[in-house]
Amino acid sequence: MKSEDISKFLDERIEAKDFPSAVYLVAEKGEIVFQDALGFAVVEPEKIEANIDTIYDLASLTKVLVAGLLCAKLIERREIKLEGAIGKYFPQFDRDEKREITIENFLVHTSGLAAWKPFYLIDEQKPARQQGRNAQLDNSALAYARASVFAEPLENSVNSKVVYSDPNFIILTFLIEKIYDKRIDKIAREEIITPLGLEKTFFNPPKELQKQIAASEKGNEFERQTCVELGYEIRNPQSAFRNRIIWGEVHDGNAWFMKGVSGHAGLFSTAEEVFKIAQQFLPRTTTLLKPETCELFRTNFTKAKNEARSIAFQLAATPDSTAGNALTKDSFGHTGFTGTSLWIEPETERIFILLTNRTHTRKMPFANINSVRRRFHELAVQALNAKS
Repeated sequence: MKSEDISKFLDERIEAKDFPSAVYLVAEKGEIVFQDALGFAVVEPEKIEANIDTIYDLASLTKVLVAGLLCAKLIERREIKLEGAIGKYFPQFDRDEKREITIENFLVHTSGLAAWKPFYLIDEQKPARQQGRNAQLDNSALAYARASVFAEPLENSVNSKVVYSDPNFIILTFLIEKIYDKRIDKIAREEIITPLGLEKTFFNPPKELQKQIAASEKGNEFERQTCVELGYEIRNPQSAFRNRIIWGEVHDGNAWFMKGVSGHAGLFSTAEEVFKIAQQFLPRTTTLLKPETCELFRTNFTKAKNEARSIAFQLAATPDSTAGNALTKDSFGHTGFTGTSLWIEPETERIFILLTNRTHTRKMPFANINSVRRRFHELAVQALNAKS
């Protein structure tokens, strides 16, 4: 059942060219209450309408749905500790100012690492990228990139402030893979996807599902321009950046460089399957965690800092959070660059999912849809309250 007000609002934003498509889902106490699909999931090279089962590149929702959830499982099993030094697992961190960085610092973005770096622009001695739909790299290139991530200098002192950082979750990916001794896509399948019976959630979607997937940007132009603005030397742009419509492969450049598999980006899914994973963060509906473990996701670990963060999530107590004023301050959520978002209100067990593909067939700068996300939450809460 759709909400007329939400659907009308999102249709207006499609007309305003914020994004070509949107799929939303609003749930309460484990039940879907409102959902709808609007617009075109693909505009180029052909037109394909969005539907409830359209698969989206979730971008940074991967951080919470995969890496954050897996870290919670490891904490629960006492295989890692929040206060544990990352240097225990990686000697590259057991030195200088990095020695005091803990696993918690990565999970709440207080490690001091930079927000973003294009690790695919490593030294030109790296092996050449093979051509093809899913880029493959020689293992030595991945090892070089991994070393580059570890070697990153701190931009801020540890614990001084929150700086949302992709490198934090790239390193957590390496940690998870070290403990499980396998790649994170295989871990996610064994620990999350298969137990929950998910059928359209994966890294590197099968090629035959392409027409069920919402398309993204053409050619990584945003990242290319960002690299130029930050002063990076781009010696071989044809190798570093794609110049085709990114459709059915991960949009994020670093995740693509890592063969489409990382804990910071790379997961694809539908709104309904995101909902099934989202229920794992609530004590009454989780089947993958102990109920008490879910407190990690609503607890503020960064009090008195510039942003309120729980384990992997942002809290609605953060000034200018995309939760808006409609959700309680201990609500927790995350957004993705491609235009995705997930917010969870723990007391009411309400879940709000909005998936868009704002980078597809849109000129830069891409629309900042944070106000759209806030209004979506306002309308969703109004609709839920009117129904109850």
